Amino acid sequence: MRIVRWAGYGVGGWLAWRVFGPELAPRFGLPQDNPLPVPGRTVIVGSNEMFVREVGPEQAPVLVLVHGWNLDGAMTFHRVIPELAERYRVIIPDLRNHGRSDWVRGRVEITDLADDVAGILDAVGVSKATVLGYSMGGMVVQELARRHPRHVGAMVLAATASRPIAEFRVPTRIAFWLARGGLRLSNYEIARVTGEILHRAGAVRPNHRRWMHQALIKRDADLYYEIGAAVWRFDSRAWVGRLPQPAMVIIPTADEVVPPETQYELASLLPDAELIEIAAGFHESVLNRPGEYVDVISRFVDRASP
Repeated sequence: MRIVRWAGYGVGGWLAWRVFGPELAPRFGLPQDNPLPVPGRTVIVGSNEMFVREVGPEQAPVLVLVHGWNLDGAMTFHRVIPELAERYRVIIPDLRNHGRSDWVRGRVEITDLADDVAGILDAVGVSKATVLGYSMGGMVVQELARRHPRHVGAMVLAATASRPIAEFRVPTRIAFWLARGGLRLSNYEIARVTGEILHRAGAVRPNHRRWMHQALIKRDADLYYEIGAAVWRFDSRAWVGRLPQPAMVIIPTADEVVPPETQYELASLLPDAELIEIAAGFHESVLNRPGEYVDVISRFVDRASP
């Protein structure tokens, strides 16, 4: 009983601190800076304001980078953008409910995100490009290729699937609800833990930890959950194999977020796609093994570009 009582005191003290206490600024020791000091701009898509960055030679082949759930465009791709921008015009949108794009209340589907990307590309004057989608971004790219084929000359699908949550669907949905509850109480601890995990995995350099923390702390609990629910519902198995665009599938073979077996299933549905394995790569491999991604993406873009 004493343990239960002291646990209750601890929880009560934490809740009181979260309600009445100050937001503590974490200390990271080293001088901190921004790993991607690239200004962006907003464009209007429907009734929403969407944020997009552009970098690289204007007349170069166009490469669009579509991020996944939780991290925005800069957070996901900041380790690969500088090298890719030496050779390509790189377009990096923030999807709705992420980064600096509008936070739109209500139910959302992956199709909505694909329509947003199409609107962003129309606004920046891109007719056709190689489009890379990472994690949930790969699901968005599949829908973009189906619904707006004028924009997708070729596609790179990395760390993604045609049905990402194939097993344990009910426990996963319950976990999403619990995560929403935790975020409603406080995002501070979750952001600190996420940032620490990324740092220990070599995905965030020591002098970029404050930048990453500040980006993670912005998440909205309900919008975060709605995006996760859209991922939970996504299933392209009935039609993805009919997409005509050339494709490359990149699979981190030790992915702990999108099960590798679901990624291999996607590759099997695209029999003409080039398959690249990031051996022993985890879900954050685009951040801690960026050179491998730059190499394979560059080769594919060079072949796909006219």
